[in-house]
Amino acid sequence: MKKFKPTKVKLNPKLSQDELELEESLARGEWEPVSREERDALGAELKQTALEHMKKEARVNIRMSPKILDQIKQIAAQEGLPYQTLMSSVLHKFATGRLVDGSALDAIGRKLMEHGGKTRTKKVGL
Repeated sequence: MKKFKPTKVKLNPKLSQDELELEESLARGEWEPVSREERDALGAELKQTALEHMKKEARVNIRMSPKILDQIKQIAAQEGLPYQTLMSSVLHKFATGRLVDGSALDAIGRKLMEHGGKTRTKKVGL
């Protein structure tokens, strides 16, 4: 199989740290292309998994303050999502124990800094 040769890319300062690391890894030649068959098989598998996770089996009606709903709609617009999708994602993360309180993350960062650890904080969208 032929080795992938990346073109010289000027690093974009707007990239996240993860994106910069990925770009540098690509420039070092640490990636190899996959065959069309492998790519198509993986794509089909990922598509099937996504479809299974997107199945909607229940409808929920909820009452909330119009102010809160407007805030949710603003956040969803910033994230480029329909507001119902954002709400579903937040509820899913809460139900699976993956919803993290931002103030808790800040406290952890402060503790690390107190003990001389190096940390970086990254805002992550829902």
